[in-house]
Amino acid sequence: MTTQQGQDEKRYDPRDTTLKFVNRPDDLDPLPPDEGDRNLRAEMSCGHAVTPESLTGWCRSLLDQGKYKFKCPALKDGTLQKCDEVWSYQEVRRLAVLTTEEMQYFEEKLACLAAAEYCEIKACPGCKTSLEREDLTDLSVQCTICTADKKTVYQFCWQCLKPWKGKAPRSDRCDNDGCINQDLELLKNCRDTTLPQVEGVDKCPSIRACPTCGQRVEHDRSGCKNVICPRCQNEFCFVCLKLTPLCLKTSSYFIACSDGVAPRQTSIPVWHRN
Repeated sequence: MTTQQGQDEKRYDPRDTTLKFVNRPDDLDPLPPDEGDRNLRAEMSCGHAVTPESLTGWCRSLLDQGKYKFKCPALKDGTLQKCDEVWSYQEVRRLAVLTTEEMQYFEEKLACLAAAEYCEIKACPGCKTSLEREDLTDLSVQCTICTADKKTVYQFCWQCLKPWKGKAPRSDRCDNDGCINQDLELLKNCRDTTLPQVEGVDKCPSIRACPTCGQRVEHDRSGCKNVICPRCQNEFCFVCLKLTPLCLKTSSYFIACSDGVAPRQTSIPVWHRN
């Protein structure tokens, strides 16, 4: 069965008494239903109505954006505020009527995104074992397996993946030729961009490192000056690099920051998770 066929055949079983069916439009689909549309809508835990197709499409789009928390995008009754209730994967899997192929994609993507957020993992260049870097300020990493096999301490550089050379610990580079931080070079040398809808901002660097976790973020040049980091989910100002609540104390979403444009970053923040 292809993915499209699976989408076309997604239907709720009207005899399923464990689901609550509601007779109202799909809250995830802005378009009104066609005349004669008799597709059942189920009610999510947050109270909003969905069809299997719209729920699958929305959650898949979140995964494709690097987000692994399924949040309801529907508006709260009588307001312009998003619901943002978090749905569990178990609820999504059931009410989206995921096919076997979709479940495999969702679960593999969820695992990868969660690992990328909470762990610093790379393959040891010696034995190819996956290792987690516990100290995010130290580029020298010891592999216990290679150390045991070689009967001598084996350390490699987390940045260039060559056997460690020079003093340790270090956070900038090892002494191997060509050991550079590619992310930092990109921050230093990226092109300038404009934010057409933000008054008073003629240009700023096109790529920033999130001030909370260091994730690279690029503004799509639409909307306001604030962005949400796909890794730590913190919202910050792309122009002044302050967290949004602090920036908005002296500015607004579409007006230049009181401190102006922050210069190009020369270091990448380390995420100190609580």
